[in-house]
Amino acid sequence: MSAINRRLFLTAAVVGAAAAPRARAATIESGGLLTQDWFLQSFLDLREDLEAAAAAGKRLVILVEQKGCPFCRDLHLVNFADPEIVSFVRERFEIIQLDLYGAREVTDLDGKRYEEKAFARRIAGQMTPVAIFLPARPEEVGGRPAHEAAVAKMPGYLPPAPFLALFRYVAEEAYRRESFEAYLRRSS
Repeated sequence: MSAINRRLFLTAAVVGAAAAPRARAATIESGGLLTQDWFLQSFLDLREDLEAAAAAGKRLVILVEQKGCPFCRDLHLVNFADPEIVSFVRERFEIIQLDLYGAREVTDLDGKRYEEKAFARRIAGQMTPVAIFLPARPEEVGGRPAHEAAVAKMPGYLPPAPFLALFRYVAEEAYRRESFEAYLRRSS
């Protein structure tokens, strides 16, 4: 490679790196959870949130975390620091973050109301982070609560590659034909 071509290559690499979208840093919300400024802020009526997400052509994800969780920290500082992951997720999904010990009121898909911590424990037990992916269309819920209507679940922290694969799995609706484990084996 000539000196001119090397300079052009390096210039293009630097300009390309500078122009690449960067994921924003996580922030700490008032309850002590790490959060992303692009997470959905809602009144926690999951029926309305699912309808709004579907109308926007997106999927709804409920993410349960807790203050001080090292795996939740990694989710934000590793996974959500990756521009490819953030770009893919933001384009196709709305994420509602819940606190395993929170006190807000949540209205489930079946219309029942719960204190946030009671609702979060129905989904996550005591483990965090846990995410459930809801159906693409509200009519697929069939009056069931969110944890029963979920089409996929992330039961704990996943490193970046399988984490992104799980979002692709749901976006492609691959859950209709195969397990996530089979999808991972086939796509890797």
